[in-house]
Amino acid sequence: MTTLAPPPAPVREDVPRHRAAPPDRSGLVRRLFTGAPDDPRWARPALWAILVLATALYAWNLSSITGNTFYDAAVYSGTKSWKAFFFGALDAGSFITVDKPPFALWVMGLSARVFGYGTWQLMLPMVAVGVGSVALLHRLVKRDFGPVAATIAALTLALTPITVAITRDTNPDPILVFLMLLGAAALLKAVRTGRMMPLVWSGVAIGFAFNTKMMQAYVVLPAFFLVYLWAARGSLGRRIRNLAAGTVALVVSSAWWMVVVDLIPASSRPYIGGSTDNTVWDLVIGYNGFGRIFGASSSVGSQGNGAGFGGEAGLYRMFNEIMGGQISWLIPFAAIALVAGLVLRGRAPRTDARRAALLLWGGWFVLHYLTFALAEGTFHPYYVTAMAPGIAALAGAGGVMLYKAFREGPAAKWGWVLPAAIAVSAVWAVVLLQRVSGSGTLYTVAEIVVAVAGAVSVLGLLAGRFTRRQRLMGVAALAAVVALLAGPAAYSVSAATSSTNGTNPTAGPSTGGGMGGGGGMGGGQRPSGGPGGSSSNSNGSSSSSGSDGQSMGQPPSAGGSSSSESSSTSNRGGMGGGSQVSSAMITYLKKHQDGATWLVAVATDQTASSIILESGQPVISMGGWSGSDNAMTLAKLKSLVKAGKLHYIVISDSGQGSSNSEISTWVKKNGSAVSDYSGLYRLDASDVS
Repeated sequence: MTTLAPPPAPVREDVPRHRAAPPDRSGLVRRLFTGAPDDPRWARPALWAILVLATALYAWNLSSITGNTFYDAAVYSGTKSWKAFFFGALDAGSFITVDKPPFALWVMGLSARVFGYGTWQLMLPMVAVGVGSVALLHRLVKRDFGPVAATIAALTLALTPITVAITRDTNPDPILVFLMLLGAAALLKAVRTGRMMPLVWSGVAIGFAFNTKMMQAYVVLPAFFLVYLWAARGSLGRRIRNLAAGTVALVVSSAWWMVVVDLIPASSRPYIGGSTDNTVWDLVIGYNGFGRIFGASSSVGSQGNGAGFGGEAGLYRMFNEIMGGQISWLIPFAAIALVAGLVLRGRAPRTDARRAALLLWGGWFVLHYLTFALAEGTFHPYYVTAMAPGIAALAGAGGVMLYKAFREGPAAKWGWVLPAAIAVSAVWAVVLLQRVSGSGTLYTVAEIVVAVAGAVSVLGLLAGRFTRRQRLMGVAALAAVVALLAGPAAYSVSAATSSTNGTNPTAGPSTGGGMGGGGGMGGGQRPSGGPGGSSSNSNGSSSSSGSDGQSMGQPPSAGGSSSSESSSTSNRGGMGGGSQVSSAMITYLKKHQDGATWLVAVATDQTASSIILESGQPVISMGGWSGSDNAMTLAKLKSLVKAGKLHYIVISDSGQGSSNSEISTWVKKNGSAVSDYSGLYRLDASDVS
């Protein structure tokens, strides 16, 4: 019988085992400032310089930024009530919501809850997402086209005039753009890897963008779907499956707030501002949906409302006197670069990352261009900030591809494309600057710089190509960057150093068209020190302005009005839109509020928001932004008065409309007029039969 030997005793190691070396944190910090090892030494410092420039433009003289009083009041109300915070209500009593979903209000509201309510607290998230968008675009373009293209793209976005103007504001658009760029980043990762989860996260990002500004977030979706379906790795079946999963994520992240709100009984939540039937779904489809495209706004009920803001609808809109200086500077160059770039990548494999990126940014640009140019509904110039990343990415990526083709490709085929693109864009920049000639030395200098740098660039490129001098072509390419960005830079500096209309911000000098031109046209002023901190002007009325840039309670002047998203400010049934609401009246109302939830009821959001910011108290907007919402009924008014939640209402003598005429007649018959203040009535429970 064989005896098995016992297993050998384990050998004790006297030498300690080597542990994995800890990560070199100093190296990570160093890379933050110097970039990847294979990057040129100038690349990361250039990025930091651009980010510093963007921060300076967006945050310069922060105390002078007025913001959109409409959204400011909603943010303030959200700091006083979590219910108002969740619904995006205009007032802390949650009578009516703003006409947008609340994600941007949540972002600003959280900042205000942490740091307190004030100008810089509301602007901090806007500056952060604005700078973040520049950094994110740099990263996306660098991944596929290198540091030169990324630097040009980031600088172009940072200097886009309308982007500077809107980032110095409390409109939701900067947050919308940042979320859309996050969606693009996840989509491009999904295309490169073929994996499902990046596509899911892309859908989530666009869903959050939807809850920032509804249907505008979906403009890029056709490009997203087609780029993934065409260029992603993997079989067609796998791509379709992943796309279905991403679509589910998109729908869920888009619809959850809408579904929750619409399931809550109307008696337990605010009225949905901008809707016709008190549902978010109607707001999505009507006022913030097809009404923007076809002009049949469900809330305003008229065609072509946006013409006074951005010019008549048509393919030329982006180049007209109102819009041209805001966004069109590099549109010719971007269009040429897109076509040439796709031709250059024509024989690449289906999954070619560069072509996929070109298709994405080209689709981003073209879809936004067509949507904004042809929209017959309410259209404000600042909407087009959403188009800026596409233009900037094409300028960087396409410009580098054109330069390489010019330098290395056949002269007969590519020797003229880059010089022609630069020449066309430089000439267009000169035309734009000549439109505002006489508006200041800044624009005259910019015009000279564009003309000289453009000529140097074109002639230098041609001479360098003919003599085969690489350094000369490099200098000419740098001159091209100067020529193409000098005009936008002048407008951007103007936007950063001048007060702008807080409701309809634009950059540069006024061109005589539309509302809210840049260069110092006043907007809605936030009272100094926040609610309760306003002063009075010489006639005794409040110095606070509504978001239409006028004294509180004053109807907009003829010829157009500013609004958060509407050009109509008609007063429903004469409910308070035409009466002066002075600081003295607000003081009186606060003194005699007598425990009521709401300080007063007025006709429209712009009047209510200004009173909210001055008084710090909830104020009812009976007709929403345009005055046409059916938020207040006579039965509802009686119930509020009977419960002691409302004592005062402002009624004007003008107006029409059956529902509101009924309210106006009843108030005048049963209420007690406050003799010192025209249009102000007091109502008590005893007045309700």
